[in-house]
Amino acid sequence: MVEPVSLSTARDDTLWAVVASMGRTTRVAEIFSNRVAALADKAWREQQVRAYESFLRTSRQPAPSYDVRPIKRAELPRAWRPLPALGFLHGKFA
Repeated sequence: MVEPVSLSTARDDTLWAVVASMGRTTRVAEIFSNRVAALADKAWREQQVRAYESFLRTSRQPAPSYDVRPIKRAELPRAWRPLPALGFLHGKFA
């Protein structure tokens, strides 16, 4: 006999997004299936920003800030690609 599948489980397309913000620009940097992995990625990205803090200050470039939010798969832009952790150093944020 086949076990029934809960429709709420089958349709749950909620992911956890690490969202990068710089000024008025906000981008989904990376997505994860669980919040713990998203928090770990957020911490790693923040550590990378701290490592280049003096460079950012001397080049007068704003540092991105990161946040973790739930996101639905349908909310991702069609051509979405992960944002490199140090992409902001090469002007690849926008």
